[in-house]
Amino acid sequence: MLKLGRILKHRLFDERDARRALGAGALERIQARVQQSETRHSGEIRVCVEAGLPLSYLRRDATARERAVTLFGKLRVWDTEANNGVLIYLLLAERRIEIVADRGLNRRVSPAQWQALLAGMAAAFQADRFEAGLMQAIDVVDGLLVEYFALRDGELNPNELPDAPLLM
Repeated sequence: MLKLGRILKHRLFDERDARRALGAGALERIQARVQQSETRHSGEIRVCVEAGLPLSYLRRDATARERAVTLFGKLRVWDTEANNGVLIYLLLAERRIEIVADRGLNRRVSPAQWQALLAGMAAAFQADRFEAGLMQAIDVVDGLLVEYFALRDGELNPNELPDAPLLM
C-alpha cells in the first residue's frame, strides 16, 4: 500500500524548490568547487539535487539510495577512465544525501567509512543548510580522491563529466 504522506511530501517539491533551497549563486559556487577539486586528482565528481522522487519510485517504496544508484548509471558517472567517478546525490524531500562511488574508489573506502562521512553531513541537511552540506560532501570526496588518485606535477585531469550540479 502506498504511503500517502510520503507521496504528498515528494510531490510538493519541484526544481524551483531546489533552486530556492540552494539560494542565489549556489549552483555556480558548487560548480566552481567541483572544478577546483578536479585539478587535484584524476577523479570526477557529479552533484545531483532532486526535489522529490519520481512516482514510480514512491509506488515501490524505493529509498534515496536506490535512486542515487540508478542516477549513477544514467548519468554515466561509472564511465570514467580510472573508474573513480563519484555521485553526490541530495534528495530534498527527505533531506537525504547519498554518495555513490565507482569501484576504483570503493575498493579503498569501506562502507563503514562512507556511512560515518554521511552521518557527519546529516546535520547540515536537517538544518536546511543545503549548500553548506553539499560543499562539505564535495570536500570529503575531494580529500579521498586526492589521497588515492592525486595528480602528479604537470598532470591534467581531462574533464569527463559536467561540473555543473544537475537539478531535477
